[in-house]
Amino acid sequence: MTGGMQRVVVGAGALTRAEIVAVARGGAGVGVAQDDLARLAKVRLTIDELARGRQPVYGVSTGFGALALRHIPPERRTDLQRSLIRSHAAGAGQAVEAEVVRAMMVLRLRTLMSGHTGVRPDTAQALAGLLDSGLIPVVPEYGSLGCSGDLAPLAAVALALMGEGEVLAGDGVRPMREAMAEAGLTPLTLAEKEGLALTNGTDGMLGMLVLAIDDLHRLLDIADLTAAMSVEALLGTDRVFAADLQQLRPHPGQGISAARMRTALAGSAIVASHRGADCPRVQDAYSLRCAPQVHGAARDTLAHAETVAERELCSAIDNPVVLADGRVESNGNFHGAPVAYVLDFLAIAVADVASIAERRTDRMLDVHRSHGLPAFLADDPGVDSGYMIAQYTQAGIVSELKRLAVPASVDSIPSSAMQEDHVSMGWSAARKLRRAVDGLTTVLAIELLTAARALDLRAPLEPGPVTAAARDLLRERVPAPGPDRHLAPDIAAAVELVRSGALRVPAQA
Repeated sequence: MTGGMQRVVVGAGALTRAEIVAVARGGAGVGVAQDDLARLAKVRLTIDELARGRQPVYGVSTGFGALALRHIPPERRTDLQRSLIRSHAAGAGQAVEAEVVRAMMVLRLRTLMSGHTGVRPDTAQALAGLLDSGLIPVVPEYGSLGCSGDLAPLAAVALALMGEGEVLAGDGVRPMREAMAEAGLTPLTLAEKEGLALTNGTDGMLGMLVLAIDDLHRLLDIADLTAAMSVEALLGTDRVFAADLQQLRPHPGQGISAARMRTALAGSAIVASHRGADCPRVQDAYSLRCAPQVHGAARDTLAHAETVAERELCSAIDNPVVLADGRVESNGNFHGAPVAYVLDFLAIAVADVASIAERRTDRMLDVHRSHGLPAFLADDPGVDSGYMIAQYTQAGIVSELKRLAVPASVDSIPSSAMQEDHVSMGWSAARKLRRAVDGLTTVLAIELLTAARALDLRAPLEPGPVTAAARDLLRERVPAPGPDRHLAPDIAAAVELVRSGALRVPAQA
């Protein structure tokens, strides 16, 4: 369980990012706050009263989207809800990751429990039960435009509640109705308004934002560490990271990254060896000297994304919504622009952090810029190629990250017969950010491999305690320098180390 959290109880209040991660990644169980179910029952009376009335109410007694002018008689409204889910579960492509589905489900449950959607208590309990069972509905990757919510992905989950669709099972899938029966779950029959309530949210893109934030906190810490290792390996100076210099430009993230790099370089015999007046170099290259500025800007971008995520985590997104005074009002809160923008912003930051890391790696491999290291860090340059092609892999990923940094949120394509004529593409922004985060992980792993090898080649000079510890941890998985060997497994081992969270740098010396 993530952080030891074994069960998350969902009520009318906001969930924390840690709770979302615990459910999505840690397998935490899910329940509902029993005290809040009574509120749901009371709000449901409003929907039932509207359903009995003659006045058309969107989602209660009308069709959907461009078909909202059609009044639906009471005897067809169960069919209406069922048809809504079946028709909206129109996704295509590969199934999205289980952690994304679980994050999306628990976020939708939180909105149901807010009391603003008008669902019955049984419906909220059914979604909690499906989450708690560990069954993962198959949610295809394509289908959301990020407006009117993540319709197709959330409809795939709602379809599962109805006992239809498929569930992930090992390397394959199986029918949801069969899996539900084995888990002791009963398919749900949706009542008025509930189809909309289950699908009209930005939960998919928000879930992926929360997971990306979790990843990027770890990766930006590691970027500071690998940058420090590269500075040390390239005989760079630590003086540019001094606190008084950083305070001249007081961006919070920059200060954090500089402090972490100072800590990582503290006590380094390699750095001390060229600190005197005899060193002919006046300034290091930008990829070394400006690491805190780039990493810090990424940290500040991440902080902004956290602010947006925190607001979203206490939001109740549906259309229409039931207000505290009993009014049922249409609104546009389902538009994904606030989330889409920060997803795109993070993709830009990820691409730049990876780009500067690749430049540091390349310097360590170039005999003309590495200050005494062998060409490509090879054991016998010419016979051996060392890490020459590892940098190619980095470069290929960085190029891909630049393409992924092109914003999705500036795009829009009209749908639903021009009723939904401006959309956010937030789901697409979230999907490409996930790929970008994976790419940054590999880029930093290759810098870690390269810098660790370069530090070994600086012997008998020793690195500082922090960077030495990182190198030694890597050496438990990847052997010390020697003749060329199959390099892909070494890269994979470094990637797993970066993902593990085992690499750490104290916040300050």
